[in-house]
Amino acid sequence: MKPDMRPWTPDIDLPDPERVARAAAFCERMETRHSCRSFSPRPVPRAIIETAIAAAGTAPSGANRQPWHFAAISSPGAKTALRVAVEEEERNFYGGIGGSEWQGLLRDLGTKADKPYLEIAPWILVAFGQTKTHETDRFPNPHVTESVSIACGLLLTTLHLAGLATLVHTATPARFLNRLCRRPEHERPIMLIVTGHPAPDATVPTAALERKSLDQIASWL
Repeated sequence: MKPDMRPWTPDIDLPDPERVARAAAFCERMETRHSCRSFSPRPVPRAIIETAIAAAGTAPSGANRQPWHFAAISSPGAKTALRVAVEEEERNFYGGIGGSEWQGLLRDLGTKADKPYLEIAPWILVAFGQTKTHETDRFPNPHVTESVSIACGLLLTTLHLAGLATLVHTATPARFLNRLCRRPEHERPIMLIVTGHPAPDATVPTAALERKSLDQIASWL
């Protein structure tokens, strides 16, 4: 049976110079995005978070299964519980599990086990990947990590364009997030995204300002 199809509707038709200009303007805006580790407790309207998650939901996904769920944490109690659990994992990492070589890579970025921003920032978004759409499904969802990662990229972009600071944290292992966020076992936590307004004294490590050049990240065949 042939699937129902609709015409693909392109965006507004633009001359190539305008397309180039728009792409360049977007790139210039995104060049100002940096990870923030010092947040202000200043509130952020829920409407911004809802819109960012909705934007994430437009991402492509394997077989269009849309295998993502975003748990938005704002309550002080949940943020405190999250900080306690994350810092325990981080202390294990910095205490030796991460290895001295990996810790050496992080030295210039100033990262450490203490994560006070997890209680200070107004919102923490936990991205879960659904290995199955329903727990009783026979077949797993394809390309879950890739699909959720693309969605998180759109989420980060939307938050940045809304004028908010962000920080991505990947906790490993992270199954405690299922309990904290009351998510089922067939969902796997993939990353935390901390977001809010930067603190007045927020800084960016000089090492983080270095970007690879276009020639280093692209090849033309």
